[in-house]
Amino acid sequence: MAKLSLKHIYKVYPNGVKAVNDFNMEIEDKEFIVFVGPSGCGKSTTLRMIAGLEDITAGELTIGDTIVNDMEPKDRDIAMVFQNYALYPHMTVYDNIAFGLRLRRIEKDEAHPNGKFTREEINERVLEAANILGITEYLGRKPKEMSGGQRQRVSLGRAIVREPKVMLLDEPLSNLDAKLRTQMRAEISKLHAKLNTTFIYVTHDQVEAMTMGTRIVVMKNGFIQQIDTPKNLYNYPSNKFVAGFIGTPQMNFFEGTLKQEGDLVRIRFDYADAEIAVPFSYFYKARPDYLDGEKKVIIGLRAENISLEPETVKNSPAVIRFKVSHKEELGNETLVYGDINMEGDGFTESSTRLIAKCGEEIDVKAGDVVNAALDLDRMHLFDKETEESILPRIPGYNYLDAEVKGGMLCFLGQKVALPPAITAADGAYRLLLPSDAIVSGGSIRAKLVSAEKIGAQTLYSLDLGGKRLFSVALTEGKEESIGIDMKKIALLANGEEAVRPMPLVSSFGGVMKKIKTVETVEVKGKEKAKKVIKFMLTVEGVDFPAPERISSKLIAALTAKRVFEKQLRYECTPYGFFLTETGIPATVERMADYGAEKFAVCRVGEQEVYVKTEEDLSGVVFLTPDFEQIGIIQADMDIRIV
Repeated sequence: MAKLSLKHIYKVYPNGVKAVNDFNMEIEDKEFIVFVGPSGCGKSTTLRMIAGLEDITAGELTIGDTIVNDMEPKDRDIAMVFQNYALYPHMTVYDNIAFGLRLRRIEKDEAHPNGKFTREEINERVLEAANILGITEYLGRKPKEMSGGQRQRVSLGRAIVREPKVMLLDEPLSNLDAKLRTQMRAEISKLHAKLNTTFIYVTHDQVEAMTMGTRIVVMKNGFIQQIDTPKNLYNYPSNKFVAGFIGTPQMNFFEGTLKQEGDLVRIRFDYADAEIAVPFSYFYKARPDYLDGEKKVIIGLRAENISLEPETVKNSPAVIRFKVSHKEELGNETLVYGDINMEGDGFTESSTRLIAKCGEEIDVKAGDVVNAALDLDRMHLFDKETEESILPRIPGYNYLDAEVKGGMLCFLGQKVALPPAITAADGAYRLLLPSDAIVSGGSIRAKLVSAEKIGAQTLYSLDLGGKRLFSVALTEGKEESIGIDMKKIALLANGEEAVRPMPLVSSFGGVMKKIKTVETVEVKGKEKAKKVIKFMLTVEGVDFPAPERISSKLIAALTAKRVFEKQLRYECTPYGFFLTETGIPATVERMADYGAEKFAVCRVGEQEVYVKTEEDLSGVVFLTPDFEQIGIIQADMDIRIV
């Protein structure tokens, strides 16, 4: 059994097409992972890179504790089930299942002097796999004598006799009819529980993904859109694409605006005479500029969250009217289609069409104008331009009204001294306070309202002066003493950034060089000249010896011929420099004192570079990047190598 690690995985074809972009994921042992997305999104390409059937352009793939980028597929201890079964038509089912074991080389010992499985071992494994899959009675048949579902079982059997660390399945059910697909979904889920190994499954069918996966990777155009459990993908989509891809029928999407009026927010639906008032508490995580009544948003509601039941409509605080166009009766439920624009037809997919999922006994007909109750707890909101959620589960910022007075930052009844690094004139500001800038151990007392585990992070909800704040950097407790990491805050005056957060990354240009040199070595007590090749990383015109880990990654990703022609972009954090006697020359322009930490603000070319230091610096200093922390991007194709 094994876990998998995919770090900055790219697939770029010779014509420059990026099939997979910066794929990052940790897959735990025994997980059932599903890659899902439309055709051409990169899901099968990613699976084939894991299998070793496609070369990895850049990135690091680890199975267990072994980096397998350059390892042959047969040595990766994986098994793959293909969409077209890939059975040998002239062989029996038994021989198809046994074929891989007969070819496989194993370690020689007394029981295996030829380095192969014995006939008895092969027979035992084939019979066990056939029994698990319920195909024992078909072992003597040829594939042409079997149905599609039975052939797929044979394909699965050929994989599981290998007892692999990882099982890969590439759209294995796409050739089956609807009833057989449902049956085989259950069979594969049962097989995963029985084998107790890691499964990675590719499909374009969101129903398969939702019913089988412990976690789902939603992909589009080679990029990961979201990785989460089926339930979280459904309830907390990170963008409009995920919201629309997951769920049947597709989520309703309306265009509109949000306008805050005291403790209420009015949602106005565009292209229709529809408006609802929503308590402001629903918008704690939203940026204030979304509530100005002008910025366009997309309002998302699933069909099951729109009710036509008279009692529900009567008691709902959010009701809109729509004209029914048609309905689809599905037995136990009915889909009612219509349009909130009385001139709309309800058939064409538009920003005013509405679909409601109702019980079977709904009495409406085409042309009726009816009221619909919206479940506000299940409402989703997206930015119209970026299509990203404006109510993220983990908000990036808290947005507060603040004032600077006599060097003190005042907000929500609190006063905090600004550090020497921050200079701001007295006056009113908008404070952008990142959720990771609210830390434990300061002088501000706040009440902890809730702590919610979201993936690897915990989101803490705090009440401070009646205002809700969010943090991902606290420790648990009923009452919290909190502080502010001042180097991360921003202050806005009249919409302009008056105080910027400290830059977290500095970028430098450069290349990798190959230098041929001669070194003197001692051989049997005598000194001899030896030709050696050294790889150097040129950063801002200064050469540094390239660590073997980095040079090998660059050569593998960019090919040995072209690696020395490619422009690189090096990324360093303020904590990623050493002050040395030689290196990149930098002129110290000032010191930035944030209280707990000091940084030298240096000029390197046209760029300001922040460098963490314990002492005050001045004049010219020399910087050496910490190559254990550095990030390296191939510039023109924007591929992260390290």
